[in-house]
Amino acid sequence: MNQELLQKLSECVEFGKINQASPYPPTMKEQPGADEIAREAVEAGIPPADILNELISAMNIVGQKFSQNKIFVPQMLLSAKSMNAAMMHLKPFFACGKVQRKGTFIIGTVFGDLHDIGKNLVKMMIEGAGWEVIDLGIDVKVEKFVEAVQQHSEAVVGISALLTTTMVNIMPVIEAIKAVSPQTKIIVGGAPLSHEFATSIGADAYGKTPQESIVWLNSIAS
Repeated sequence: MNQELLQKLSECVEFGKINQASPYPPTMKEQPGADEIAREAVEAGIPPADILNELISAMNIVGQKFSQNKIFVPQMLLSAKSMNAAMMHLKPFFACGKVQRKGTFIIGTVFGDLHDIGKNLVKMMIEGAGWEVIDLGIDVKVEKFVEAVQQHSEAVVGISALLTTTMVNIMPVIEAIKAVSPQTKIIVGGAPLSHEFATSIGADAYGKTPQESIVWLNSIAS
């Protein structure tokens, strides 16, 4: 029974079935979604860590399918929303320490840039990979990044820019963070960026896709 619930939960996340009211995907219409099944799994006494691991595995499949162009941004967003719906039932276990996160990830779109679709997608995928995510939002000033790092000294930082005119604003943020916390790891991402640009501005990594970012994060967490 427990394994059957976990399998159903995995399928809901993989195919983007958020809840019973959600019409997508059509093949799962009117069936319980990630929301209902995660609640049922908790009520059935399945260890929260097992539920989290199932969600992480499902999101890994989603990330791989996206990297292989088997699904696209709309489908991945639905999967991420399904994962978030399930994660809501695990929040109390994170709060009391029964389930441990892999680490803390601070993310924000650099000052001058108001784009958030890519950032939000990365945020949801990384949360689905087992990290606690602190979202600073869009148009984030240098001081706000620095303040967040000072409050969460163990955190990894992700900085996003979606325009060639704002990507140049990332370097001052990195310099300010490294000045107060040299050990802080920073990953950057966004359509106009590249590995070469990331290296040139002092970033520790470049995430071309959410899955690349997750692989890197997991490598430094292990």
